[in-house]
Amino acid sequence: MLLPKRVKYRRVHRGRMKGKATRGNEVTYGDFGLVAMEPCWVESKQIEAARIAINRRLRRGGKVWIKIFPDKPVTKKPAEVRMGKGKGSPEYWVAVVKPGRVMFEVAGVPEAEAKRALQLASYKLPVKTKIVKKGEESINEN
Repeated sequence: MLLPKRVKYRRVHRGRMKGKATRGNEVTYGDFGLVAMEPCWVESKQIEAARIAINRRLRRGGKVWIKIFPDKPVTKKPAEVRMGKGKGSPEYWVAVVKPGRVMFEVAGVPEAEAKRALQLASYKLPVKTKIVKKGEESINEN
């Protein structure tokens, strides 16, 4: 699973996810991309599940790029612990995804195969997505 090698601070504020993605909102490396349509936190487990789904469908043909990285720690206090006594310890890592962000890109496969692989990946993610082609608007919306 993806996580940073080291971070400056172990615990971070939750933050807000307002606005649209201004960076990473175009298909740059591949021919097809999977774009988020709403804001969310994508866990490292979900990114890994989507990557495996794409690779299984493409059967090691073509190339896949993961354009999001989980660099935000989410903390949690243990079960049945009283309030107070500080913030909990980091439990898992998330990538903050805003609407318009390209999360995965695929190249080197036919259009039908790429669309199906990205559709399978979208089932693993907690966000509404659409599939886009390089230089075009949307192809398909889930």
